[in-house]
Amino acid sequence: MASLLHSLSDLVKQRQETERAAPGNDPGPRGIKAETRKLDFFYGPHQVLFDISLTIPERSVTALIGPSGCGKSTFLRTLNRMNEIIENTQLIGQVLLDGTDIYGPDVDVAQLRKRVGMVFQKSTPFPKSIFDNVAYGPRIAGLRDKKQLAEIVEQSLSRAALWNEAKDRLKQSALALSGGQQQRLCIARALATNPEVLLMDEPASALDPASTAHVEDLIFELKRNYTIVIVTHNMQQAARVSDHTAFFYEGRLIEMGVTTGLFTKPKEKRTEDYITGRFG
Repeated sequence: MASLLHSLSDLVKQRQETERAAPGNDPGPRGIKAETRKLDFFYGPHQVLFDISLTIPERSVTALIGPSGCGKSTFLRTLNRMNEIIENTQLIGQVLLDGTDIYGPDVDVAQLRKRVGMVFQKSTPFPKSIFDNVAYGPRIAGLRDKKQLAEIVEQSLSRAALWNEAKDRLKQSALALSGGQQQRLCIARALATNPEVLLMDEPASALDPASTAHVEDLIFELKRNYTIVIVTHNMQQAARVSDHTAFFYEGRLIEMGVTTGLFTKPKEKRTEDYITGRFG
């Protein structure tokens, strides 16, 4: 157990050293971008989240870990009201973005989802060209200027570390891309609406190690400008990419803290048992 905790700690420290050495890195204090207060969530009569109060710092990566079925993905989807597309659900409590309750009666859900983008576990490119995939969001928002669309597509693909691989293939089908490229395309598509927060639901779980490394490197770059919340089942990945980690178990937030501390000196026995592989 101690050796595994030590290994996870080493991963965190290696990433921190890399961040300190990165040009233009700003290690300054972070404000709170999003927050939940006493959040309960129900699918019909079945309660799946219990009294979740959690803060998400801006321009950082918060990882959500825990065994399958513990409520991580459900919690993630409360942050941009994606659960509302499922019938017969109920949320009690508050979800704040920049201090405003996103479930308030005056909130424009379409605008909210522009501010809080999402990338799913399985890459979901549209059966369209690479260009049209990335331009989809801006077009839905009413943008028709071809020059502006081209600039957004290039910028988004560049931010997703895909421009060099795709710039000569923009008119080709996105379905011809490899699995890792398709996932980065989905990230570019999310970035095209210029979100402030990026939600990622196990974005690398279906990828090979090389593609996973691409996505993790991308997360490292994106957090300079975006607030990222990632669900992951991979402890090593959480250690590599996250600044803060929250451990969920049976719909409850058991422990949250700076990733280094949570992986080296967890306060709760259940947290220690999970990250050392005793269950989950």
